[in-house]
Amino acid sequence: MAAFDWHGGRITRRTPIQANYRNTQNVRRYFRAACGDDFKFNRAFMAWMKASVGKTMGDAADEWRRRNARKSD
Repeated sequence: MAAFDWHGGRITRRTPIQANYRNTQNVRRYFRAACGDDFKFNRAFMAWMKASVGKTMGDAADEWRRRNARKSD
């Protein structure tokens, strides 16, 4: 599998998280669209992303929403 371009590639829910994952503005735009304007990176979520090679960006958006649903309760 070719390395994904995290800076300019089209990110969808099906985009696999690869070992070359980077927190870029393109990734931030994806998460804001998928999770809402309240999306923010934090250390715990960034560590989850680095440890989630093989999962998808949809899995990541779901995980962020799961983690942050507790905060709004």
